[in-house]
Amino acid sequence: MEGPFLSRISVIGLDGSPLREEARSALKEAALVAGGRRHLEAAGVDPSRSVELRGDLSEALAKLESSEGPVAVLASGDPGFFGIVRLLSERFGRERLCVIPGVSSVALAFARAGLPWDDALVVSAHGREPRRALNACRAHPKVAVLTAPGFGPAELGRELAGLERIFLVAERLGEPDERLFCGDAAALAGEEWRDPNVVLVLDGRRPATQKGWAWPRPPGGGWALPEEEFEHRAGMITRSEVRALVLARLGPRVGDLVWDVGAGSGSVAVECARLGAAAVAVEREGASAARIRQNAARHGVCLQVVEGEAPEALSHLPEPDAVFVGGTGGAFEEILRTSAARARRSVVLTLISLERVVPAGEILAECGLEVETALMQTARLRGVGAWHRLAAENPTFVVCGRRPC
Repeated sequence: MEGPFLSRISVIGLDGSPLREEARSALKEAALVAGGRRHLEAAGVDPSRSVELRGDLSEALAKLESSEGPVAVLASGDPGFFGIVRLLSERFGRERLCVIPGVSSVALAFARAGLPWDDALVVSAHGREPRRALNACRAHPKVAVLTAPGFGPAELGRELAGLERIFLVAERLGEPDERLFCGDAAALAGEEWRDPNVVLVLDGRRPATQKGWAWPRPPGGGWALPEEEFEHRAGMITRSEVRALVLARLGPRVGDLVWDVGAGSGSVAVECARLGAAAVAVEREGASAARIRQNAARHGVCLQVVEGEAPEALSHLPEPDAVFVGGTGGAFEEILRTSAARARRSVVLTLISLERVVPAGEILAECGLEVETALMQTARLRGVGAWHRLAAENPTFVVCGRRPC
């Protein structure tokens, strides 16, 4: 914004501790102070020079813009961490901002729990669809969830019922009535909660054992792992070269949920989990389901194993971003139609039978997906005495249906 107004906007983070001198001076000099009601009351701001931040912020921002003197904005914790600094810098320019942060609610929550958090994943459901935050909790062993009115600890507990996690709720951090609560998903669902709060979702079976070097910690290194990295039955596993293309088409990432239907060894589900996605492996054979659990443990990932026959076993699963169909049995059409109807982004399947390739593409197209089919024909170098030859792998069709953007 051009002109003489708004020479400075001081963004002050409140964490319950006394304000620093810099923040006290900025608050005293401000011609206009903006903040949530509880922040304005806590700071004792005269209503004649305050504007409340709530709901649609356009009116409040317009008042800040028209102020003829310094402005102060009060926010929770560190306002540059999932906070109002982004909005203010976009609206007024970062050069006008003087940010005086408090301790973030996430840092305070982990401090109250006596836990390090350089290995944690932080997700926000505030002003966002909570689905991706829920998927992150399904996949990762240590997650901090920034909740929102309408999606707090009770809703989180209901959505994650049955997940083996410890939930620690840090409620009204820094306030005189601060409360810490530890329990399982059912306990969260049955409580009444006050805003604001942060929920730590912890998997006690997978404690952090290694020192981190980056935050957030990058997903596990390598992908399209060799078949030897997985327990499997008589070669019943998606070959690494084929798996590379399958993973590229699925596009697993943090916040996604991927179904692996007819999972066999679970190699695709495990690799999706290694790349940060939540994964559900659906397998009808008990021995194969046990192998999937072994493979998940071997690679240090958490995935849900559903023992049952598709498509019936898919009916109660949470909505997937992508679906891999590695085995269909006799319910080929029903599984594809169910997968295509539920997938938000893509359905990928591998086939070796020519008779199923064209029908698979037609079914996905009928369900509104854009279809691409590729034949993968690879060979591996093999030694024969002093000589070498190329040993061909079985040709495999990779059929991919994508939801149009």
